[in-house]
Amino acid sequence: MLEIGSVIDNKYKILNKIGQGGMSVVYLAMNERANKQWAIKEIRKDAAAASEINLNSIKTETELLKNLNHPNLPSIIDIIDYDDSILIVMDYIEGNTLKKAVDEYGPQPQEAVIEWAKQLCDVLGYLHSQNPPIIYRDLKPGNIMLKPDGTIVLIDFGTARQYKDTNVEDTTCLGTRGYAAPEQFGGQGQTDARTDIYCLGTTIYHLVTGKNPSEPPYEIRNIRYWNESLSTGLEQIVAKCTQLDPEKRYQNDDELLYALEHYDELDETYRKKERTKLAIFAITAVLALAAGIGSFSSYSYGNHIKTVSHEMLLDNANRGATAADTKEALINSIAVDPSQVDSYNSLIDNVYLSDEIFSADEAAELRELLIRTSGKNTYEQILAQDVDSYSLFAYRLGLAYYYSYEGEGNKQQSAYWFNKATEGNLNANQKERAKLLGAIAEYYVTLGSVDKAGDSEVTFKDYWNDLVSLCDGNITESDNANTALAIYKEMASQICVNAPQFKKAGVSVSDMQLALMDIEKHVKEDIDGSGIEKTDRVVELEEELATNIEKAKQTISMLE
Repeated sequence: MLEIGSVIDNKYKILNKIGQGGMSVVYLAMNERANKQWAIKEIRKDAAAASEINLNSIKTETELLKNLNHPNLPSIIDIIDYDDSILIVMDYIEGNTLKKAVDEYGPQPQEAVIEWAKQLCDVLGYLHSQNPPIIYRDLKPGNIMLKPDGTIVLIDFGTARQYKDTNVEDTTCLGTRGYAAPEQFGGQGQTDARTDIYCLGTTIYHLVTGKNPSEPPYEIRNIRYWNESLSTGLEQIVAKCTQLDPEKRYQNDDELLYALEHYDELDETYRKKERTKLAIFAITAVLALAAGIGSFSSYSYGNHIKTVSHEMLLDNANRGATAADTKEALINSIAVDPSQVDSYNSLIDNVYLSDEIFSADEAAELRELLIRTSGKNTYEQILAQDVDSYSLFAYRLGLAYYYSYEGEGNKQQSAYWFNKATEGNLNANQKERAKLLGAIAEYYVTLGSVDKAGDSEVTFKDYWNDLVSLCDGNITESDNANTALAIYKEMASQICVNAPQFKKAGVSVSDMQLALMDIEKHVKEDIDGSGIEKTDRVVELEEELATNIEKAKQTISMLE
């Protein structure tokens, strides 16, 4: 670290430290000969190396930034290779970061955030217009200074890079988790202008909701989930900015700037006013139709048309030549009538789980679908008006998150949906199963943790009892063979992983052996002996279960 009072390069006197990041420290310095204050950012070479950042790249890209000139960017006037550090001398910006504003005062006024976002669109557009384009990659409230006059300045270019046509993907994965786009972490192509658009979306989200996306659970909800007074138009803008697929985001800064300048036109209130202009014509047309055909109910006719259209699209989905055709038809059927649960469940079962994996992209696409609006309600709110349908959807989605989400499942999200499912009128077996699965999912967070008194909040004996209860009864009959086999696999898998902890908690070896025998009995009687038609997936699950049971038996035998 630089010493306070030391003079760098015979002209910059270090006055004090004014900021610190992961691998850098920022100082306030005075050029005494010019009587001007500067900010000096010190990047330690060992910290940069540990972060896999190429020092030559830092020098090259900082040299490039010296040639930029924009009112929302600090001027960089010098780069000094100094002992074990690289020093970047730049304008000293008076003011505070937007992170400090939201940390101290909570969510920021919507209109102010939109004005800041417009300025950011302008400066990002300037960076992206360079040849080659400069991609900032770390946009977040902590890197945006708010000056006393209300203008903002984008600071900290430590992760900026040039876009290279010849690159397949970035060589270094940089960005702040929660704010960063998926492509910033490798394997999904190189970062481009749409990466910064994603980061701007997460930044707007943080500023208007006060919810930091870089903190657990690292997710972006629709902004009106936190504050219903926020604009539905701004909600749509944030949702589009933060699409996981870059092709579904705004494709450039001009598109996003236009949307921000006309966000109120996306708002439901604005659309209602516009629809009023058509109402006179529509009413006149309906009355004329009614006069021509007698006491005709336009409402009934409208519902009839909606039903026919929905059924036609659902039929098209069932006959789709490709998975893309099926998905498009199902999403269209939901748009025609968002209250029909069959379309949602078919989308989950026949599209998202066609490969038995519920991916993060598919989960994001479904969330985006649920927050679309029809009239004044979201699709999810319309579906939830039928308690039974919504419960069935929540149960099915809970199972997808629990057993099929990529990796090892998303137990936190599954618990959320299982809890939603128990609020409705599932059949008794499904409701009990949702309750147990929800509790088990929450164990993944609380198992082994202790309360303030030092006692375990959840024991492995509790966990075991709920697993056993979950396997009770004929699951194939009350649900289906796929669900039954997935539950049995989970039980066998947990015995493999946690047998010593179960035994320590008071579960005997014979109890574990009996549980495996019961599973084998259920498979033999409820699936193999029931005469049901076995799909390829059922056969595959049975084989996987047999493997898990054998491993569980071997684990148990080592405890005897």
